[in-house]
Amino acid sequence: MRCPFCGHEDSQVKDSRSSEDGAAIRRRRQCEGCGARFTTFERIQLRDVTVIKKNGQREPFDRSKLARAIGFACRKREIAPDRIERLVSGIQRQLETRGDEVRAEEIGEAVMNGLKTLDHVAYIRFASIYKDFNEASDFAEIAGEVVEEPDAPAPSTPAPKLL
Repeated sequence: MRCPFCGHEDSQVKDSRSSEDGAAIRRRRQCEGCGARFTTFERIQLRDVTVIKKNGQREPFDRSKLARAIGFACRKREIAPDRIERLVSGIQRQLETRGDEVRAEEIGEAVMNGLKTLDHVAYIRFASIYKDFNEASDFAEIAGEVVEEPDAPAPSTPAPKLL
């Protein structure tokens, strides 16, 4: 593994452990050239997935794009990073088992379904961009769907203390 600091070709694995519920291996490495330490992750990849965008363009699936979109929706919410990572990994596994090609709409729906169970505010944030809300009534409609859920999880933020 090439060192990200000095570019030296060899590094030594100092520690390995399972992460993401066994879906990845986290390795701490040390560069044999400069001595810097860095972390790498190994993940299972069932197949290369191609995303078919709305305009028909095809591009390789990019896990970091998925993680970034979910991260934006969850920003400033009290959601543990490992729960977000599990959601990203779960969606990636779903996509890899569906086939070699997946439509962008399928990814968006999978994210919405995952966020709906994770955090209602993050769900509404993502939906507002994904569904391209133009009016306040669009927000009210999606918020109404969340409120009507009978087994909806409790909000992840604590209630404010009243004086």
